[in-house]
Amino acid sequence: MSAGDTITFGPLYLADAEECAALERLLFPGDDPWSPAAFRAAVRAGHHYLAARDGARPVGYAGLALVGGPPEPEAEVHTIGVHPDVQRRGVGRRLLGGLLEQADEWGATVFLEVRTDNEPAQALYRETGFEVVGVRRGYYRPSGADAFTMRRARRVGSAR
Repeated sequence: MSAGDTITFGPLYLADAEECAALERLLFPGDDPWSPAAFRAAVRAGHHYLAARDGARPVGYAGLALVGGPPEPEAEVHTIGVHPDVQRRGVGRRLLGGLLEQADEWGATVFLEVRTDNEPAQALYRETGFEVVGVRRGYYRPSGADAFTMRRARRVGSAR
Protein backbone atom coordinates (compact mmCIF):
# COMPACT_ATOMS: atom_id res chain seq x y z
CA MET A 1 0.00 0.00 0.00
CA SER A 2 1.17 3.49 -0.64
CA ALA A 3 1.31 6.36 1.82
CA GLY A 4 -1.83 7.76 3.43
CA ASP A 5 -1.61 11.00 1.46
CA THR A 6 -2.70 9.13 -1.70
CA ILE A 7 -5.94 7.96 -0.12
CA THR A 8 -9.16 9.51 -1.37
CA PHE A 9 -12.61 9.37 0.20
CA GLY A 10 -16.02 9.07 -1.43
CA PRO A 11 -19.10 6.90 -1.77
CA LEU A 12 -18.97 3.13 -1.54
CA TYR A 13 -20.24 1.48 -4.73
CA LEU A 14 -21.87 -1.87 -5.42
CA ALA A 15 -18.74 -2.83 -7.35
CA ASP A 16 -16.71 -2.47 -4.11
CA ALA A 17 -18.60 -5.28 -2.35
CA GLU A 18 -16.15 -8.10 -3.12
CA GLU A 19 -13.09 -6.16 -1.95
CA CYS A 20 -14.85 -4.87 1.16
CA ALA A 21 -15.90 -8.41 2.06
CA ALA A 22 -12.30 -9.61 1.58
CA LEU A 23 -11.13 -6.82 3.89
CA GLU A 24 -13.79 -7.86 6.44
CA ARG A 25 -12.43 -11.42 6.40
CA LEU A 26 -8.93 -10.06 7.01
CA LEU A 27 -9.99 -7.72 9.83
CA PHE A 28 -12.53 -9.91 11.63
CA PRO A 29 -11.45 -13.53 11.17
CA GLY A 30 -12.84 -14.80 14.49
CA ASP A 31 -16.31 -13.40 13.92
CA ASP A 32 -18.92 -13.41 11.18
CA PRO A 33 -17.54 -10.99 8.57
CA TRP A 34 -19.90 -9.29 6.17
CA SER A 35 -20.40 -10.96 2.81
CA PRO A 36 -20.39 -9.19 -0.55
CA ALA A 37 -24.19 -9.58 -0.53
CA ALA A 38 -24.43 -7.76 2.81
CA PHE A 39 -22.43 -4.80 1.47
CA ARG A 40 -24.53 -4.70 -1.72
CA ALA A 41 -27.77 -4.84 0.31
CA ALA A 42 -26.66 -1.93 2.51
CA VAL A 43 -25.73 0.21 -0.49
CA ARG A 44 -28.93 -0.69 -2.34
CA ALA A 45 -30.97 0.19 0.76
CA GLY A 46 -29.68 3.75 0.48
CA HIS A 47 -27.68 3.74 3.69
CA HIS A 48 -24.78 6.19 3.92
CA TYR A 49 -21.67 4.17 2.99
CA LEU A 50 -18.23 5.61 2.37
CA ALA A 51 -14.98 4.21 1.02
CA ALA A 52 -11.34 5.13 1.42
CA ARG A 53 -9.40 4.29 -1.73
CA ASP A 54 -5.78 3.86 -2.64
CA GLY A 55 -6.16 4.45 -6.34
CA ALA A 56 -9.29 2.53 -7.33
CA ARG A 57 -8.92 -0.09 -4.58
CA PRO A 58 -10.94 0.24 -1.38
CA VAL A 59 -8.68 0.22 1.70
CA GLY A 60 -11.39 1.25 4.12
CA TYR A 61 -15.14 1.49 4.43
CA ALA A 62 -17.78 2.78 6.81
CA GLY A 63 -21.54 2.65 6.91
CA LEU A 64 -24.35 4.46 8.70
CA ALA A 65 -28.09 3.86 8.70
CA LEU A 66 -30.95 6.05 9.82
CA VAL A 67 -32.90 3.67 12.05
CA GLY A 68 -35.37 5.94 13.84
CA GLY A 69 -37.32 8.88 12.54
CA PRO A 70 -38.69 12.14 13.83
CA PRO A 71 -39.15 13.68 16.22
CA GLU A 72 -35.77 12.42 17.48
CA PRO A 73 -33.87 10.62 14.70
CA GLU A 74 -31.44 7.84 15.56
CA ALA A 75 -28.62 6.50 13.41
CA GLU A 76 -26.50 3.39 13.77
CA VAL A 77 -22.93 2.87 12.63
CA HIS A 78 -23.09 -0.46 10.82
CA THR A 79 -19.41 -1.00 10.21
CA ILE A 80 -16.00 0.60 9.92
CA GLY A 81 -12.93 -1.19 8.62
CA VAL A 82 -9.47 -0.04 7.58
CA HIS A 83 -6.77 -2.19 5.96
CA PRO A 84 -3.91 -2.86 8.42
CA ASP A 85 -1.40 -1.31 6.00
CA VAL A 86 -3.09 2.10 6.31
CA GLN A 87 -4.22 2.01 9.93
CA ARG A 88 -3.01 4.78 12.26
CA ARG A 89 -2.94 7.29 9.40
CA GLY A 90 -6.28 8.93 10.10
CA VAL A 91 -8.27 6.88 7.59
CA GLY A 92 -10.72 5.53 10.18
CA ARG A 93 -11.07 8.99 11.71
CA ARG A 94 -11.92 10.49 8.30
CA LEU A 95 -14.43 7.76 7.54
CA LEU A 96 -16.09 8.17 10.94
CA GLY A 97 -16.10 11.93 10.44
CA GLY A 98 -18.02 11.48 7.19
CA LEU A 99 -20.59 9.34 8.94
CA LEU A 100 -20.98 11.84 11.77
CA GLU A 101 -21.41 14.72 9.32
CA GLN A 102 -24.32 12.83 7.77
CA ALA A 103 -25.78 12.05 11.19
CA ASP A 104 -25.58 15.74 12.05
CA GLU A 105 -27.45 16.59 8.84
CA TRP A 106 -30.16 14.18 9.95
CA GLY A 107 -30.08 15.64 13.48
CA ALA A 108 -29.61 12.10 14.78
CA THR A 109 -28.27 10.54 17.95
CA VAL A 110 -25.71 7.92 16.86
CA PHE A 111 -25.23 4.44 18.31
CA LEU A 112 -22.61 1.79 17.64
CA GLU A 113 -21.20 -1.43 19.06
CA VAL A 114 -17.48 -1.98 19.56
CA ARG A 115 -15.61 -4.94 20.97
CA THR A 116 -14.71 -4.45 24.61
CA ASP A 117 -11.11 -5.40 23.77
CA ASN A 118 -10.76 -2.92 20.86
CA GLU A 119 -9.19 -0.06 22.79
CA PRO A 120 -7.96 1.94 19.76
CA ALA A 121 -11.49 2.08 18.32
CA GLN A 122 -12.98 2.96 21.71
CA ALA A 123 -10.48 5.82 22.06
CA LEU A 124 -11.43 7.17 18.63
CA TYR A 125 -15.11 6.98 19.47
CA ARG A 126 -14.64 8.74 22.81
CA GLU A 127 -12.61 11.49 21.09
CA THR A 128 -15.52 12.08 18.71
CA GLY A 129 -18.14 12.39 21.43
CA PHE A 130 -19.30 8.83 22.11
CA GLU A 131 -19.86 7.41 25.58
CA VAL A 132 -20.45 3.86 26.73
CA VAL A 133 -24.11 3.30 27.58
CA GLY A 134 -24.22 -0.48 27.91
CA VAL A 135 -22.58 -3.86 27.42
CA ARG A 136 -23.81 -6.64 25.13
CA ARG A 137 -22.50 -9.98 26.37
CA GLY A 138 -21.55 -12.42 23.63
CA TYR A 139 -22.52 -9.91 20.93
CA TYR A 140 -19.94 -10.96 18.33
CA ARG A 141 -20.38 -14.37 16.74
CA PRO A 142 -18.98 -16.91 16.61
CA SER A 143 -16.22 -15.66 18.94
CA GLY A 144 -18.66 -14.70 21.70
CA ALA A 145 -16.77 -11.46 22.35
CA ASP A 146 -18.59 -8.77 24.32
CA ALA A 147 -19.40 -5.35 22.91
CA PHE A 148 -19.88 -1.93 24.39
CA THR A 149 -22.86 -0.01 23.08
CA MET A 150 -21.76 3.59 22.63
CA ARG A 151 -23.84 6.68 21.97
CA ARG A 152 -23.10 10.12 20.58
CA ALA A 153 -25.79 12.61 21.49
CA ARG A 154 -27.63 14.48 18.80
CA ARG A 155 -25.94 17.73 17.90
CA VAL A 156 -28.39 20.51 18.79
CA GLY A 157 -29.26 22.64 15.79
CA SER A 158 -27.73 20.18 13.36
CA ALA A 159 -30.95 19.01 11.67
CA ARG A 160 -31.81 20.63 8.38
